[in-house]
Amino acid sequence: MAMGHDNGEQPTLFITYDKLQGLGHPFYEALDKLLRKHGFDRFAEKQCQQFYAEVMGRPGLAPGVYFRCLLIGYFEGIGSERGIAWRIADSLSLRRFLGLGLEKQPPDHSTISRTRRRLSTDVHERVFTRVLELVAEHGLLRGKTLGIDATTLEANAALRSIVRRDDGRAYKEYLTDLAEAEGIEEPTREDLARLDRKRPKKGSNDEWVHPHDPEAQIMKMKNGSTHLAHKHEQAVDLETGAIVGVTVHGGAAGDTKTLEKTLEVADANLAEVRQEGSEKAREQIAERVEEVVADKGYHSNDVMTSLEGVDVRSYIPEPARGRRRWEGKQAERDAVRRNRRRMKRSKGKELQKKRSELVERPFAHMLDSGGMRRVHVRGHDNILKRLVIHAAGFNLSLIMRMVHGIGKPKALQGLRAALSAVIVAVLTLLRWLRALFGRGSQQIPTKARPPERFAYPRLA
Repeated sequence: MAMGHDNGEQPTLFITYDKLQGLGHPFYEALDKLLRKHGFDRFAEKQCQQFYAEVMGRPGLAPGVYFRCLLIGYFEGIGSERGIAWRIADSLSLRRFLGLGLEKQPPDHSTISRTRRRLSTDVHERVFTRVLELVAEHGLLRGKTLGIDATTLEANAALRSIVRRDDGRAYKEYLTDLAEAEGIEEPTREDLARLDRKRPKKGSNDEWVHPHDPEAQIMKMKNGSTHLAHKHEQAVDLETGAIVGVTVHGGAAGDTKTLEKTLEVADANLAEVRQEGSEKAREQIAERVEEVVADKGYHSNDVMTSLEGVDVRSYIPEPARGRRRWEGKQAERDAVRRNRRRMKRSKGKELQKKRSELVERPFAHMLDSGGMRRVHVRGHDNILKRLVIHAAGFNLSLIMRMVHGIGKPKALQGLRAALSAVIVAVLTLLRWLRALFGRGSQQIPTKARPPERFAYPRLA
C-alpha cells in the first residue's frame, strides 16, 4: 500500500448524506429508540407548551432536544451546560441522538441555560416521573421499601466572597475593623490571619452569606476542607435500585430535618406513577411506602414518632447516646425501642447492606462519574432541575442495562476489552489442548530447549 501525502488539497465542497450513515453510537441509537417508542419528545412538548410564546421571534429550543441535552450531561459525565454544548457540537452521533440534521446548528450553551431558567421545576419533575413510569413498565420499580441518604455538593460560589448579613461588609473588611478596634494600625495580611485564627465561630451561617448564592451554606466537606455547599438527598427503591425522589437543601441542614420532605417528594412521585402510568406500571408498584431505611444520622425521637404516625416501619441504626431518660416521653420511648428491635433482626441487617450498596451507587454515577459533585448553577431550583434529569438518566440506564446489558455509553469500551481478553483466553486454551492431545503420551515441554549445535570433527 502506498503512503499518502498531505498536498494541501482543497476539501470537498459538498458531501452526500448517505456517506454519513452508520456514524451513530450504538448506545445512543438504542436509547433513542427507547425514548421514541414511549413518546418522550411529544410528552416533553406537551408539558412545556405553556412556556412558549405564540408570536414569532428567535427560534426556540425544542423541549425534547433540551431534555436530551441534559441527559447527555449525565451519560457523558459533563456538569456544565457549556461543556454539554461543546460536546454536542463535536459529535455526529450526539447530533443524531438529538435529531439535528447537518444543516442545523447545535444548541448553544446560552440557549440551554435560558431554556432551563424559563422552564419551571415542576416540568423537570414531571419529566422525571415520566421516566419513572417507564422504569415501572419494565418491572424495575416496587415502591415498598425506600432507602434515604444525602451527600454534599460544592457550590458555584467562592468562600472568600461572603459578606455579613447585617451590613454587607466583606470578610477582609470585617477583619480589618476588628484589628483596628484592638489597636492594630494598618494591619498586615499576617495580622489579619492571626486575629482570625483565634476567633471562635468565625464561619457561622447566621452571620455570613454569599451575595450571589444566598442558599449556599458554609460546610465542612468530607475531605476536611471548608466550602460553600448544598445538600443533595435522594430516596431509592431498595428492591430495584431506582431513584424515586430527589431534594436539595442547604449544606448545613441536618438529616433529621430533611427526611420528611424527601419522603413526601418520593411518595408524591410514586402516587403520580400509580395515577398517570399504564396498567402494567400500576401493577408493579406497591399501594404505599411501608419501610424506610437510613443511616444513624437520621435517628431521633421526632423521626421515629413521625414515621410511626404515618404507619411506616423504620430501620435506622441508633447512635451511641448512653443511658437515656424517658420521663414524660412514653411514645418516643416505645418508637425508639421498636426500631431498635427491628434493627437486631436479620431483616434489618440485610436492609442496611442493601442501603449501603443501592443508595450509594447513584451518588457515584450522578455526582462522581456524572460530573455533578461541583455544581455549575446557583440556587436550589436550578440545581434541582439538573439533578432530577440526572436521576432520570440514571433510571434510564437501569432500563438499558436490563434490555441491552449496557447502562452507559462508555461501558462499551470496557466490554470490548473484556471480550478481547476472553477471546485470547479461549484461543490459548485451545492451543494448549491441541498440544496436549495431539502428541499422545508425549509430555508438553515446560521450557523450550535451545537447538543443539553442530559438532565439528576434531583435527588430528
